[in-house]
Amino acid sequence: MNVTFIGLGIMGRGMAANLLRHDDVTLTVFNRSPEPAEALAEAGARIASSAAEAVAEADIVFTMLAEPSVVEAVAFGEAGFVPSMREGALWADCSTVNPSFSRAMAARAGEHGLRFVDAPVAGTKKPAEDAALTFLVGGPSEDIETLRPLFECMGQKVVHVGETGQGTAFKMLVNAQLAQSMLVYAETALLGESLGFSRDFLMDTLPNLPVSAPFLAGKAELIRSGDYAAQFPLEWMHKDLQLLDLTAYEQNQPLYLANLAKSLYGSAKAAGHGRDDFAAIHAYLAGRSDNH
Repeated sequence: MNVTFIGLGIMGRGMAANLLRHDDVTLTVFNRSPEPAEALAEAGARIASSAAEAVAEADIVFTMLAEPSVVEAVAFGEAGFVPSMREGALWADCSTVNPSFSRAMAARAGEHGLRFVDAPVAGTKKPAEDAALTFLVGGPSEDIETLRPLFECMGQKVVHVGETGQGTAFKMLVNAQLAQSMLVYAETALLGESLGFSRDFLMDTLPNLPVSAPFLAGKAELIRSGDYAAQFPLEWMHKDLQLLDLTAYEQNQPLYLANLAKSLYGSAKAAGHGRDDFAAIHAYLAGRSDNH
């Protein structure tokens, strides 16, 4: 099976590496900057010189790109890969984009005789490396079954949530909770310190309470150490909240708290935390507190 992976950033490089473990996969990779592709070539992947070249013989193409405009440019731009795909080939977009965008990509891919599945993931850098992602998938059942062995190479769970666009729709809900849970935790921990509790005590206890989301235990260690090396960059979270806002607008559904969260993450990005992990919202709020 000829498989292509386009987009070898924080998430994509680990995902592509795990595909190399599949006995029946011949993997071709493409990335705008060459270094991640070179590391995968040492493990057995073929490097293409362009996205169009990468997909020419592919049965299945995965994309994992930063935002809708990048997906559209790489797929349909001047050197876009879609016209070079073989008729009947399957494109699985794992990027976090808004559902109306996924449906538009599916329609345009269909005009070229291609199949399309939206398959964003729940998980960050380490789960991507450890093949522990959850795939949230929208599209026809037969296409998802074709992809399932490859999803299972890269993740621990595949959730078929509905028709095309519903994978990215569900990912909007996941990231809405993720962003707001992190923000509430950071604000609560800062209040705790002002009440006289030590940071170590709060980082040990608050994440382990029944009311706390499981992911917060890992984020507490970033806060404790002050090392915000990105597992999931704050600027991506801000982008995802913007896509959430757009999706809610299209559905005529108000989002009071999520839009407040978007503003706070945007302020943190403007303050220089964009490339930090999104747990750095704690550092941003702490700085704001220190200035009052």
